[in-house]
Amino acid sequence: MADGLDHDEGAGPPWGRVQPLDGAVVMATGIVSTGCLLVGFEVLSAALFAVGAAVWVAVAAVMLVRFVRHRRRWLAEARKVSALTGVAGTGVLGVRCALADFRTVAWVLLALSAVLWVVLLPAAVRHTARRVPGAAYLTCVATQSLAVLAATLRPAQHGSTWLLWLALGAFVLGLALYAAVLAHFDFSELRKGEGDHWMACGALAISALAAAKLTDAAGPGGAWTGWPHAWLRVVTFALLAAVFVWYAVLVVAEIGWSRPRYDTRRWATVFPLGMTAVATLNTAPLSPLTAFDALTEAGRLLLLVAVVVWFLTAAGATRAAFRTPAG
Repeated sequence: MADGLDHDEGAGPPWGRVQPLDGAVVMATGIVSTGCLLVGFEVLSAALFAVGAAVWVAVAAVMLVRFVRHRRRWLAEARKVSALTGVAGTGVLGVRCALADFRTVAWVLLALSAVLWVVLLPAAVRHTARRVPGAAYLTCVATQSLAVLAATLRPAQHGSTWLLWLALGAFVLGLALYAAVLAHFDFSELRKGEGDHWMACGALAISALAAAKLTDAAGPGGAWTGWPHAWLRVVTFALLAAVFVWYAVLVVAEIGWSRPRYDTRRWATVFPLGMTAVATLNTAPLSPLTAFDALTEAGRLLLLVAVVVWFLTAAGATRAAFRTPAG
């Protein structure tokens, strides 16, 4: 699958088995951990946080070694859209660190993800073909991950808004990138995709989360007031509604064209499931009182689905890792 969440199993030396795709594991694990924290499942959240952080460290170490010792291979992989899982995974992990009050670490991860975004995004955009798979939505996801983390780390002092302006800029650019990818998206992926087709929903979900974070910052007592708050609130609910539509369409597609076997691209299914839950939970406080309970319960239910699918995918990954090669 061109420019997809691809991998070359068994190729090269042992360190070569860790691929940029593994950033999708960090994305999926980090956002499910965040959702668990929001609903009070603190032990499970901490365990998933530890798993996501460990995978991030392993991937970072491999990429550093590859950059130093195997520069040609690093450059080849950096040109793939799948490399943007590194940006998004770093951003999502940064949000979880911020919620755990590891703000210094979160700031470092924000700076690192911003540098990676500047380096990797241009090549990913240039290599967008006429018809693209779901992985192409990573251009939007990576950009919105910066917006979410920046909005989460916004300064507490009223009037210090530079970081929020950067978050708003990333949010608007992310929406533009989503529209650009949607115009080229191969909708046959709904039938034949191996998991990354769910990123069509995940990109909108992280956009809705970014909008919710910015709306909260613009609310009464926040850094912005007046029309920015009203505008962002409308955008947040519009995006979340679109997320629910995509979610329903993708569930129907999964039922109509069942694909139960494990594929590494299934981590790109877990991420949208978890992100939809987190976006819903963050949007609930912005809703009227009559809708607050409904959105909160919907978010909890969606998180339960994400947790179950995370464990199923992890089980599939474990079986695949220990499967004895034929012959």
